[in-house]
Amino acid sequence: MTRTASRGRDIAQTSEPATPSDISVRKFFVLDTNVLLHNPKAIFMFAEHEVVIPLSVIEELDTFKGNTDDTGRNARQIIRELDRLRTKGRLFEGVPVNELGGTLRVITCNTSRPFDLDLNLADNRILSVAHELKSQGKHTVFITKDINARVKGDALELNVEDFDAEKVDAEWIYSGHDKLIVSGEIIDELYRERQLPLSTLRPFLKHVDENDKEYELELLANQFLILQDLNDESHTGLGRMLSDTDHLIPTTGPRKPVFGVMARNVQQTMALDLLLDDDIKLVSLLGSAGTGKTLLALAAGMHKVYKDQRYEKLLVARPIMPLGRDIGFLPGDKDEKLHLWMQPIFDNLGYLLSTRGTHMEQADSHTTEQRVDSLIAEGKLVLEPLTYIRGRSIPHQFMVVDEVQNLTPHEVKTIVSRAGEGTKIVLTGDIDQIDNPYLDASSNGLSYLIERMKGHGLHGHITLTKSERSTLSSLAAEIL
Repeated sequence: MTRTASRGRDIAQTSEPATPSDISVRKFFVLDTNVLLHNPKAIFMFAEHEVVIPLSVIEELDTFKGNTDDTGRNARQIIRELDRLRTKGRLFEGVPVNELGGTLRVITCNTSRPFDLDLNLADNRILSVAHELKSQGKHTVFITKDINARVKGDALELNVEDFDAEKVDAEWIYSGHDKLIVSGEIIDELYRERQLPLSTLRPFLKHVDENDKEYELELLANQFLILQDLNDESHTGLGRMLSDTDHLIPTTGPRKPVFGVMARNVQQTMALDLLLDDDIKLVSLLGSAGTGKTLLALAAGMHKVYKDQRYEKLLVARPIMPLGRDIGFLPGDKDEKLHLWMQPIFDNLGYLLSTRGTHMEQADSHTTEQRVDSLIAEGKLVLEPLTYIRGRSIPHQFMVVDEVQNLTPHEVKTIVSRAGEGTKIVLTGDIDQIDNPYLDASSNGLSYLIERMKGHGLHGHITLTKSERSTLSSLAAEIL
């Protein structure tokens, strides 16, 4: 489902509990541990209200602070923030956290009062703090990203909410393209003049929404438009809004295969146009299984590195997030462990390097696996887990990050901020296949990036909807 750029509700800017409409009643927001691990700045996002951190949350943070991943980093950061706030006063009495009058307070669980849940469990002690505040007549809201904790909180008749900061409306997420019904002369002018002024399209940009209200479609930088002749449905055109201009330029797609891959539908044509444009430094591809997002990204990367020699390396990374039950520790050294985690990438590289006459100029008798290993040995193809990305600077590389839907907005920010001079980053993912228990289609890093970066000249996005993997894959994507 697509949304026009000028419509819809953008809730990525702030947390729901901090809306100005609530200023008449001071609220008490009890934060669960997972909220602080998701965003250590959450304590500052509740305007003039009081943020309550149960002591059990701090105890749980202590168990995470030694981790080497983002949970450890976030745990250490929030602990440092609490230590800094401690200099402003006694935490159990409440200390100011912003200029709006908001405060933060640490509260212990009152074990002397009867409670329906086992207080030997940290989650239940956190819930008991929220329940105690509510019993005192305070307007209390329990904030957690744990679905089960929200269910238990609701059973205790608490006001329960997810942490809505950095969330977007997944139902109306920006698709990167739209469709216009125009006169046939405009389509002919686009290809004849090789550009089309926005003023020419303006009479056709007026639409009517579901409430019968008229609005004008806002066109963003690098947004694609499918133009259809109002008198002949078969007469169509495809163009992209040129960044920093008010012109639409025609999009025809590459005439030759890109490392053996040709676009199979109009959305893949759009994706390849973004992937092969060196002026667009950040590309996001969203789509379900089989739509070709990873294959297109890798094909463009191989083409740019080995054929055009535009970049020094092709760096491919993905988060280590298992599907279903984890099988435990993997045998072998780092490279051997990594090979298993990166198998989906190897599958796509194997397809690109298979004996289809699509890899390097010269033919050889090596197997597909040997060709991949040879490219890795040369140092121009680098496969890494995202564990090792923090702190790096990555210049002059074509970087593909797969399965981005399993990353938080902060992790995505960390990745994109690694880009050095001359680097292009491609992020791919499917927000309907999220394995991270604390993320959903609205709160994951890929959705957040798409909505926040849309309209910026360095960014281009396309949502792919048609599966091209196989007839069976298309059927499964449609009905299962």
